[in-house]
Amino acid sequence: MATACPPLSLQPAYLSGRSARARRPPPAVRCSAVGEVMAETAAVGTAEEPLLVSAIKGRKVERPPVWLMRQAGSLFHGIQYLIASSSCLNRDKCPFFESYQLLCERHPSFRERSENVDLVVEISLQPWKVFKPDGVILFSDILTPLPGMNIPFDIVKGKGPVIFDPLRTAAAVNEVREFVPEEWVPYVGQALNILREEVNNEAAVLGFVGAPFTLASYCVEGGSSKNFSKIKKMAFSEPEILHNLLQKCTTSMANYIKYQADNGAQAVQIFDSWATELSPVDFEEFSLPYLKQIVDSVKETHPELPLILYASGSGGLLERLPLTGVDVVSLDWTVDMAEGRKRLGSNIAVQGNADLAFFLGQKSS
Repeated sequence: MATACPPLSLQPAYLSGRSARARRPPPAVRCSAVGEVMAETAAVGTAEEPLLVSAIKGRKVERPPVWLMRQAGSLFHGIQYLIASSSCLNRDKCPFFESYQLLCERHPSFRERSENVDLVVEISLQPWKVFKPDGVILFSDILTPLPGMNIPFDIVKGKGPVIFDPLRTAAAVNEVREFVPEEWVPYVGQALNILREEVNNEAAVLGFVGAPFTLASYCVEGGSSKNFSKIKKMAFSEPEILHNLLQKCTTSMANYIKYQADNGAQAVQIFDSWATELSPVDFEEFSLPYLKQIVDSVKETHPELPLILYASGSGGLLERLPLTGVDVVSLDWTVDMAEGRKRLGSNIAVQGNADLAFFLGQKSS
């Protein structure tokens, strides 16, 4: 597999260094244009600061940190797909597969698994106990805050997210409330606190939220979509309604990030999964300003909290992503690392990027 940095497993987060904004020292590991890793003598992550956080902040580290960006549920389905697709893999040799499958049988509802403190902690820790990555990501969903915003939803097996009453009118959007995490998702705060104790800085504990445009897409479309016709129709025919919804999502997600940070998250990833359905010009109107607003709000109260932005298939938007003010931009496997670094500039960290399907052809993997 040709990549500008070492290929890593299961949609990992490899952090390529940056020159820091606030006179931070340059990181010790960086990517050359031809894919070599050039390392200087560097300190390891300390007991006070996990390796991943040190790398994000531009400190010298002994090696690039690796973490599984896919949380336990998604990772399980990835392993399931690989086992079904390849004779090289054996489910009996993967204890993670077995333990998560049994847990799903006992608790078939995704929302039950993701809204129960004990289950959230157990599932969040499963990949870490098996693979020992440098990051542990909270088991949750980007739609978890929706009920607290007066937007009922469920996740239906075989269908995915379902918004019971899609938001397609001004009146419907006006009913959306500001999300107060302490009232609606106390289990998230409790789980993050427990994870910090369990992991004990051997890895970074990461939280995550959905970006405003992505959340709005689910709410307007009524769930997942192939062509996003409903939200695009709103954007182009009634933009004021969409902007109202985006602003409500922005305020709520800024609140949610701060809440996660206050309860132990050492970095937070913002998923703008559907932003790449927008043209670059439309991204500048319907996504970029709201992402920037979130970052500005969080940095005002939590200036040291690393923020990571991931937008799947973002090759056409790369130069615009650093304008949000985030600390790290995630690249998927469709973007060459060296090219991504060149286009993003040197003042931001970069993570990514291996294709999970790589393992279909590797018996040794």
